[in-house]
Amino acid sequence: MSIIMSSSAIIPPPEGSNLTTEAGLIAAMPLMQPKHFLMPFLAHAFGTFVGALLVSLIAKTRQLILSIIIGIQFFIGGAMMVYKLPSPLWFNLTDLILAYIPFALFGYWMANQLKNRN
Repeated sequence: MSIIMSSSAIIPPPEGSNLTTEAGLIAAMPLMQPKHFLMPFLAHAFGTFVGALLVSLIAKTRQLILSIIIGIQFFIGGAMMVYKLPSPLWFNLTDLILAYIPFALFGYWMANQLKNRN
């Protein structure tokens, strides 16, 4: 969430838009350029990665299954946002296909790399 909250300081929102409310976000969606969708994608991918990494480091067994469950939970949240917000199709597809399950698997893989170093 901190990535989303700080995104407007890094990439300014469209002129005259208010992204602090759901109605303002919906109204601003047609004004947004591809650069405005970078931070939400990173937030979704990073959140999924960290969740899968932590569950893989903490769990004693079934790390892969638990990592995928984290990815699925984040995917469900992303799908709910796709339904709720009128974002562009290219972003919805990119986000749903690339941000959740692949980053959950990456978190699992990274945890195994960290465990095998010791």
